[in-house]
Amino acid sequence: MEDDPDVVKWVKPAPGHFQIDYKGGHLYEPDFVVETSTGKFLCEPKAVGEMNDPTVLEKARAAALWCRHATAHELKHEGKPWKYLLIPHDAVTANRTFASLAAQYEVPAP
Repeated sequence: MEDDPDVVKWVKPAPGHFQIDYKGGHLYEPDFVVETSTGKFLCEPKAVGEMNDPTVLEKARAAALWCRHATAHELKHEGKPWKYLLIPHDAVTANRTFASLAAQYEVPAP
């Protein structure tokens, strides 16, 4: 992400910074937050074998819903939309752009 010209900034959030409720009381914290010129993204790289794990999918659903609510707030204040990406680890390569990952691995909000 450091060399992608579309990435404005990215961060690995400090523990407790993003706490998204899933399964009524469990908390999920995404691995990375990325801002581009057109949007903001919660990003979760996962091992390929974990991509269909029920807990991973429940966290993804909750995070995508969080992004839907965050987008509604942002757009009322001239901000950028939020999206959630669940990315298989082997898709992250030096020759991929962030935009291509975002286009392929966005989890739609419920």
